[in-house]
Amino acid sequence: MSTQHPIIAITGSSGAGTTSVTRTFQHIFRREKINAAIVEGDSFHRLNRTEMRAAMDEATRNGNDHFSHFGPEANLFEELEALFRGYGASGRGRIRKYLHDEQEALPYKQEPGTFTPWEDLPESTDLLFYEGLHGGVVTDRVNVADPVDLLWCRSSTSSGFRSCIATSRCAAIPPRP
Repeated sequence: MSTQHPIIAITGSSGAGTTSVTRTFQHIFRREKINAAIVEGDSFHRLNRTEMRAAMDEATRNGNDHFSHFGPEANLFEELEALFRGYGASGRGRIRKYLHDEQEALPYKQEPGTFTPWEDLPESTDLLFYEGLHGGVVTDRVNVADPVDLLWCRSSTSSGFRSCIATSRCAAIPPRP
C-alpha cells in the first residue's frame, strides 16, 4: 500500500457497472479537487483491433477456442503490474490510450482500434485510478492486484450482480449475492 501514491482499481465485466462507478469517482475527484491519473484497461491490450482479428482467426484455424481479449496472450499484464508498482513507489509510470472509435481517434489523427504512443503520466497526481478487466489479475507470472490499495470488482450473473471490495489493509470483503 502506498499512502503517498494510492491506487484504486475498478474491475468488472461488460455491463457490470464499472463505467457508472468510474463516473461517480470522477465526480468525487472533481468535487474534492483530487488530481487523479485515469488509466483505461483497454490501453493494456497487446494487440490493436486489426491484429486481434488476425490473431483470433489464426487461433480458430489452429483449433484454439480459448484465445480471447481476456487472457495473457492478448494483454500486457507485466506492463500493467509495472505501472502499478512504479506508481505506488514513485507516482510515476507510462500509459497509452486505446482509441475505440472515430471521436476518440480524431484528435490523435489515428484510426479507431489503434493505440496512442506510450507517454509518461502527468506529474503531481494525487492517485492512480484504473478501470478495466485486469486490475486484480494474479497469475503464476504477475500479481497486478498486490500494489492496488482499493480493488473493487463486480460481475454480472444470471441472478444479478456480485460485488467484492479488497484493500491492502484488510481481508477481502466477501461478495454479496
